[in-house]
Amino acid sequence: MYSALLANRYLTSRIIPLIAVAAVALCVGLVIIVVSVMTGFLDMLKSSGRTMMGDVVISYPITGIPYYEELLADLEALPETAGATPSIDTWGLLEMPYGNEDGNLIETVQVWGIDPETFGRVSDFEEILWWKTPPAEIAAELLPDDPRLDADRDRLEEARDMRDPRTGFPGIIFGMHVSRFNERQPDGSYGFRGGDQYWWMPGNNVELTLVPIKGGRMSLKPESRRFTVVNEFQSGVFQIDKQRILISLEEAQEMLRLAKGVLYDQRGALDPETGLPKVIGESPARVTQILIRATDGVSPNELKVAVTAAYEKFWKRSSTDSERIKQPPDPSRTTILTWEQQLRDVIAPVEKERELMRILFSIVYIVCAGLVLSIFWAIVFEKTRDIGILRAVGASRPGILGIFLVYGLVIGLLGSIIGALLGWLVVSNINSIHHALGQPAPTWATISAFTLAVAMLAFGIGSAMRGSILKWLLGVIGFLLLGSVGTGLMLHEGVLVWDPSVYYFNEIPNSTDWFTAVLTMAGAVLFSVIGAAIPAARAADTDPISALRYE
Repeated sequence: MYSALLANRYLTSRIIPLIAVAAVALCVGLVIIVVSVMTGFLDMLKSSGRTMMGDVVISYPITGIPYYEELLADLEALPETAGATPSIDTWGLLEMPYGNEDGNLIETVQVWGIDPETFGRVSDFEEILWWKTPPAEIAAELLPDDPRLDADRDRLEEARDMRDPRTGFPGIIFGMHVSRFNERQPDGSYGFRGGDQYWWMPGNNVELTLVPIKGGRMSLKPESRRFTVVNEFQSGVFQIDKQRILISLEEAQEMLRLAKGVLYDQRGALDPETGLPKVIGESPARVTQILIRATDGVSPNELKVAVTAAYEKFWKRSSTDSERIKQPPDPSRTTILTWEQQLRDVIAPVEKERELMRILFSIVYIVCAGLVLSIFWAIVFEKTRDIGILRAVGASRPGILGIFLVYGLVIGLLGSIIGALLGWLVVSNINSIHHALGQPAPTWATISAFTLAVAMLAFGIGSAMRGSILKWLLGVIGFLLLGSVGTGLMLHEGVLVWDPSVYYFNEIPNSTDWFTAVLTMAGAVLFSVIGAAIPAARAADTDPISALRYE
């Protein structure tokens, strides 16, 4: 009983323990804020990456997967599958409609051939298209000069058809940063560099060049075609929006020689009736990847297992069909990955940075232990006579040890709870705080800071006249600090720390990472007790006779 009573008395009778509580709270709050924001960015990145490729990807580049229509039917019959779509993934050269005196600029781009109808069932295709009339609730939040408010810029139907009715050319859809004239604005929307709306990309013609590949060897004749830009998209992943373009699946198949065609005898045999090369069969259309979306409640890993089994059945069925000239690739040579595995080169660095941040910020545990150790050592030194009296009246060594361990536990618990509350408040309101920082400081705050500074100066002068050096020093320090705050507020015109025109997400994540929060709180409590253990052991070892003689 006396352990708890004395721990409570020591905690509430002096200001030093409250400083320790505040230090622990600040350390815990700092870790929670930083890691929560990083976790939020990682979650945003993962969510954005999934919008373009569903949950699982089957891929076999170069020669592609034949008879993919049958595979699509098998995949869509799976209970784990919500939809599947064929696509082609390759690289090409894009001649832009602008350049310099030496000619138009050439961009290296990642080309995806898609079927818009089925692609929309697997990805958030229409949601990421930029040039469309925004819903009323979103339009109300846009700036008055946002180009999307102009109904004449709506190109949703053209994107669905992948064709421009004005030119008759096949359509092409750019990632938002493929064009150098799209400029991200501070509110996260897009305008035109230099205000030059002439280079609004929809309606412009471009030329795309692809290189067909047969049997692992490049064709000697690259295929070039003219396209009309029908829309642009923003996926939320900068690497995708910087270099990816979309064309129709049929156009991609034809340009890469992956469309359905006639097979001729390569040995030069001629048809006796026509005298032309002998036809030996039909080459099936092929795609280089198939994207699959999982049904609700099915994880990407569960879908991957089902898709792998379905592909093996498809391959076995095809390999036993003697009428098929070309067989699908062996399952061991086909890549089947979840969307997260497919984007590992983008996601992995961010995950490692978050874990590194957790490790680096775990140093706060050592800070907590050091603070508590220092404070408790001073308290034990100050309470030597009290400890001697307790030992003299029969308090045991474990009892004395328990006083200071309970003391450290209470400091750790209070500091952790306050720190978690502080971290939650900051993270939950981080966008409001950021918005306030971006505005000029209110006049009342500046006046209040200077008023308090003058009051502290008056307090310091009065204390000096009464001969109190400590109060005079506190008054001077308060005057300097508050005066600096007032000056900073007066000069503050708004600082946009998180600029959406530079960073790729419009808002700072405001969801608390409670796993990290609980882990940090537990670590702070544990190390507070560890910090208290050494002074507590010293107190327990105190000789009562020596302590009572202590001056």
